[in-house]
Amino acid sequence: MSETRRQIRDRIHTNAGVHFNELVRRSEFAPGQIQYHVRRLLDADELVRNEFYGQTHYYPPGYDEWERAVLALFRRETAREIVVYLIEHEPVDPATVAADLDIARSTLEYHLDRLTDHDVVEKRYDDRNRVSLRLANPDRTAPLLSEVTPTVPDRLVDRFTRLVDGLLENAPEADRATEAD
Repeated sequence: MSETRRQIRDRIHTNAGVHFNELVRRSEFAPGQIQYHVRRLLDADELVRNEFYGQTHYYPPGYDEWERAVLALFRRETAREIVVYLIEHEPVDPATVAADLDIARSTLEYHLDRLTDHDVVEKRYDDRNRVSLRLANPDRTAPLLSEVTPTVPDRLVDRFTRLVDGLLENAPEADRATEAD
């Protein structure tokens, strides 16, 4: 195996779920070089590739489908914050999570949709149809948190989204009606 390919493989093995753009940003190699070597590593079954929400993520073999999805979700700062909050406070209602994390309810719901789709978080309804949130697989989820730290670009995207959602949520009703036209 060439030194370039080994370095790319090692980078992915130590950053499970890294997406292609981040791999390029953190590497001294050209995008075409990375594509070439990643393709060879995939052909040799030394990497696994998955698409999640418009980004291609790469993993070392050994992670199952659920773990790969969770690692991709944890690259988003807000999703991680929600899961950490639930570890510390579950069961809890969505309004409390949004208020305590200082995020718009729409931002919370966006991330909850993805977290519930992949069985990280579950929504339970009581007899009065009130929702409470809790981790669906806490024993499997918690260890994966330590494997991923969101990158600066990922965190900036999350923070920008939170800012825009917060502004839209706090906009006067007349302004939102104008925006809808």
